[in-house]
Amino acid sequence: MADPSVSHQNTTVHLLALTELQMARFVRTQCWPEYRATQILRWLYQRRLRRVMDMTDLPMQDRISLSRTASIGRSERVSVLRSQDGTRKVLLTLEDGMTVESVLIPDDTRLTLCVSTQVGCILDCGFCLTGQMGLKRNLKLHEIIDQVLTAQDLLTSAEHITNLVFMGMGEPLANVETLKAAVAALQNKPWGLGWSRRRITVSTAGLASRLAEVAAMGVNLAVSLNATTEEQRRDLMPAASDIASLKSLLAACRRYPLAPHQRLTFEYVLLSGVNDLPADARRLIQLLKSLRCKINLIPFNEFPGSRFRRPPDEDVLRFQSDLRKAGLDAYIRRSRGRDVYGACGQLGDVSGNQPPVTLTAIESRC
Repeated sequence: MADPSVSHQNTTVHLLALTELQMARFVRTQCWPEYRATQILRWLYQRRLRRVMDMTDLPMQDRISLSRTASIGRSERVSVLRSQDGTRKVLLTLEDGMTVESVLIPDDTRLTLCVSTQVGCILDCGFCLTGQMGLKRNLKLHEIIDQVLTAQDLLTSAEHITNLVFMGMGEPLANVETLKAAVAALQNKPWGLGWSRRRITVSTAGLASRLAEVAAMGVNLAVSLNATTEEQRRDLMPAASDIASLKSLLAACRRYPLAPHQRLTFEYVLLSGVNDLPADARRLIQLLKSLRCKINLIPFNEFPGSRFRRPPDEDVLRFQSDLRKAGLDAYIRRSRGRDVYGACGQLGDVSGNQPPVTLTAIESRC
């Protein structure tokens, strides 16, 4: 099996693609002292370095040697689409020319970063633009981590990311081993970013058999539900329905081990005249009444070519009211970044139909 840390274009090792164990092995192959692994990892994560030669606590000869065989693994081509509401959609051009998107979402005292795990998606949910792309490929570790580091490069001195959600392009649990490596690095305190597990959420469209792997990571789980009958789920989410029926998905959710402070989050995209009717609300209440959970209601964010429409505000409020009257915690997710196609379900190729905006190149600030 090919080493995912190695670029096949020039056989250069991408340092950011190495896990802690792999970095330790790499350092041993260089005949360097063991502590060199932690030094390099700190430069990568905590100082967001882009050039090997800037690792000033490594001897010059070691830096020269390392630069001949390794690179950091950060994208050199990054653009930003700025929404009128303050949302920033970040586009990273990968080594093979493909593009991946992440989104910085401001909301009162919170600043959430939405991170992608695939180019395109293995699933084909009809209300999601990414799903219409099909799967191009899984992202590698350095390509996931680079989204976080690049977002940090964009921040002002008064900003800091408060929450990180794997809800961008792709199905995270279809790239689960790389996801676990990314979460481990983000949580690591000695050399990583020191993120609290409570501040990280993994969203899945319903890979029921892999929910236990999210539990093992200790992060929050969000399940994209969107349907209240098997027939509806097959229509809206055909690939996800083939993987796990609505019944088996909810059974897995009931088995999911929750810490005392935790509850499941269910994401429910409201589609006008499709799944936003009073009967849908009644069925949803029955499906979730025995679960410790909250429901995020997401009015559909439209994109070119979609057969669905965004429901009127009064229908969204009525649906929320029906759930709350039944004792469920239901919240309406405010759509952010719609003018730059940065809202939920809008990430991906819109074939030139995006509104005219200015692309702003990021300057390296290491």
